Amino acid sequence: MKNILLLVHDDAGQEARLQAALDIVRALDGHLACLDVTPYPVIAGEAAMGFGQTTVVSDERDSEAKNKAALTDRLSREDVSWSWTDAMGDLAESVLDAADLADLIILNRALDGHPLPDMRDITSRIVAQTSAAVLAVPETLERFAIDRALVAWDGGRSAAAALRAAVPLLALANEVEIFTVREDEARNGPDQAATYLSRHGIHATVKIVDEDGRADALIAAEAATWRADYIVMGAYGRGRVMEIFGGVTKRMLRDSMLPLLLGH
Repeated sequence: MKNILLLVHDDAGQEARLQAALDIVRALDGHLACLDVTPYPVIAGEAAMGFGQTTVVSDERDSEAKNKAALTDRLSREDVSWSWTDAMGDLAESVLDAADLADLIILNRALDGHPLPDMRDITSRIVAQTSAAVLAVPETLERFAIDRALVAWDGGRSAAAALRAAVPLLALANEVEIFTVREDEARNGPDQAATYLSRHGIHATVKIVDEDGRADALIAAEAATWRADYIVMGAYGRGRVMEIFGGVTKRMLRDSMLPLLLGH
């Protein structure tokens, strides 16, 4: 996990994304690839074909130019390797176009109280279409702590993808817990996940519960009780179409108080 792709856009979640990216790049001695996206405007009516669109595009470019100047000055004083790429277009598509050689993409889980950009939808689209891991952070995040990692395990391929991707970070944790709700049909049990981690020198504990309830609520409760710093979990493990209405991933992106490291 050396190539960290950061979405740069002047919005309410940018500072949290940047802080997480800097913390992770330092911890892993990686490289921060900043992708500064100026989105195409969404304009209704006649203005969409003329002066109105030109004005809005110009305003977006001016805003991002100021944002770029501030952030590049700041990064020049940080002790990390970094690079900068400018793009214009749809936020999700721009990130996906840049993600082929990314090990980790840093986004927000959602921007509470801010309808635009719709970061939950953007993150959902990216997670569903990339093979890279995605770290979705709350907009209130001040630092990315690595000491206590909770792995939400359901035995499926997406959970396994998330676990594999998270190994470099999990190796830095002081404690790792694999948390699962007992399901007889699970492909791989939590003990198998623990054995996999042990071969990487990561010694995780396993907790299995038989409680009824929504998986996202059980994960959130365990994360709070166990004082996790972040959660590793598979995204859309049963197919995104199956999860559109009320899925675990969707609710975690909406509600999680902790960063989510997602694999698919």
